[in-house]
Amino acid sequence: MSEREILEVDFLFVGAGPANLSSAIALKKKIDLHNQISDTPVDDPMIVIIEKAAELGGHQISGAVINPGPLSEIIPDYMDRGCPFESPVTQEAVYYLTPKGQFKFPILPPQFKNHGNYVASLSKFTAWLGEQAMELGIEIFPGFTGTEVLYNENKVIGVRTGDKGVDAQGNPKPNFEQGMDIHAKCTIFGEGVRGYLTKQLIPHLKLEGQHPQIFETGVKEVWECKKPVKPGLVMHTMGYPLDRHTIGGSFVYGMQNNHLVIGLVVSLDYKDPLLEPYAELQKLKNHPLIQDMIKDGKQVAYGAKAISAGGYYSMPQLTFDGGMIVGEAGQLLDIARLKGVHIGMRSGITAADTLFDIFRKDQSFTHDNLRAYQHHFLQSDEGKQLFTSRNFHQALAKGLPKAFFHIGAQTVTGGRGFQDPMPIQHIDRDSYDTVEKRYGQKNIPLPAPIKADTSINKLSSVYNSGTVHEEDQISHLKIQDTQRCYTSCAEKYQSPCNRFCPAGVYEMLEENNQKKLQVNFTNCVHCQTCDINCPEDNILWTPPESGGGPSYKIL
Repeated sequence: MSEREILEVDFLFVGAGPANLSSAIALKKKIDLHNQISDTPVDDPMIVIIEKAAELGGHQISGAVINPGPLSEIIPDYMDRGCPFESPVTQEAVYYLTPKGQFKFPILPPQFKNHGNYVASLSKFTAWLGEQAMELGIEIFPGFTGTEVLYNENKVIGVRTGDKGVDAQGNPKPNFEQGMDIHAKCTIFGEGVRGYLTKQLIPHLKLEGQHPQIFETGVKEVWECKKPVKPGLVMHTMGYPLDRHTIGGSFVYGMQNNHLVIGLVVSLDYKDPLLEPYAELQKLKNHPLIQDMIKDGKQVAYGAKAISAGGYYSMPQLTFDGGMIVGEAGQLLDIARLKGVHIGMRSGITAADTLFDIFRKDQSFTHDNLRAYQHHFLQSDEGKQLFTSRNFHQALAKGLPKAFFHIGAQTVTGGRGFQDPMPIQHIDRDSYDTVEKRYGQKNIPLPAPIKADTSINKLSSVYNSGTVHEEDQISHLKIQDTQRCYTSCAEKYQSPCNRFCPAGVYEMLEENNQKKLQVNFTNCVHCQTCDINCPEDNILWTPPESGGGPSYKIL
């Protein structure tokens, strides 16, 4: 192959999510304003954003209820500019569900108060935010995936993008296009949860936080309802369908066009090896409270993603020579409120302050010069929220009702509670009980799917996610030792990848009395759950050919 093309830029943002887009917008506006009013203008920098999705917002999924505070700072007239928020929050409720009934909390817990926030589609919002960035002259390249961090010793100097047009045997196809090396004065990693480059960068540069990173998985459907849906409805539930030892809950949000969002979040430190988050969502929709809302309606969109749950104590060092980490790639999510968009945006804006200061002074982008970013972010209101919820997940891990006592203590002590820091007992994949321990025998029949008008099979849901991968390519899901799938994992845990994957990627088949793991990689919605939660640590998610994956429009 020919020598790779090298593109030299000033600032390279990896990932076009809200954190990086906000950072690039804030940086460009600061530089433009400085050049308008200063007697010592600076050169207009080349700011580039690369994004693995084929279209801006295509891989973006969240609840989402968005706090507009950071947005109003970088785009004060956001509503006049057509920001596609669905509705301000108009109605709030929290329920505890039993299998057939519900109890409405008479008082909203402080973590669930959303007055002043907006119900939104994160995919729509991100696409709009990208348009605002491009209007400022920021270069955005969708369909370009970062596949390798480039170093000069321990200094990050940029990113290599992936080749396009390679067949399943690794041979160039007629449309082959070699990736390029993008060199930057500073590289900002905002890839989102479990970013492919960030998860390698952190151990390589020894940036790990005090606690290991831990995660939850959210599965979400959008329904077009027959019954009127009130835009701005925000409802959260706990309890059914999850047992009291499994952390999680649901969210139900009202949108325009009679669309209702229904989502379930399950912490990945669950113990039951037969638990299936997707099946639990189907159970939730069959609950009388939810079923009544969506009766005679239809699913119009589906998606899933992992969620960073570790928070403050799992946050890595965010700066290093040649770069920084922003948003959920750095575990910057308030798990108590289940909100990360505004926190990611704040981290990006604060990063831009530091980048501008260094660029204006013509200094180098070393860790010593960049480190002010992390300090100032933690001093912001959003950083303080992150600190306040620092022990929330660990409290929930105690199970109900013990969790209520710990959360109550944290509420009155600013997050400290009875112990600070509360330890994380184990990483997610080490949480499983064996099937024998849980059920008293080594192999048991799996429960039958829920039969109800509201239940949707996985493949139909994947279709509604818009997921497309070129089939003639090397699978981006790497099974490191297939024999372990057939022996220790199958014998101890009965192949949990067949269940924790919310897209039907993994199937354990029987052929001639032999097990065979079938990997349907074209179904993958890039949620990262398999990379996190395989009990054998035997699955590696890597980026597929650029542009592949879900195509979210209203999630």
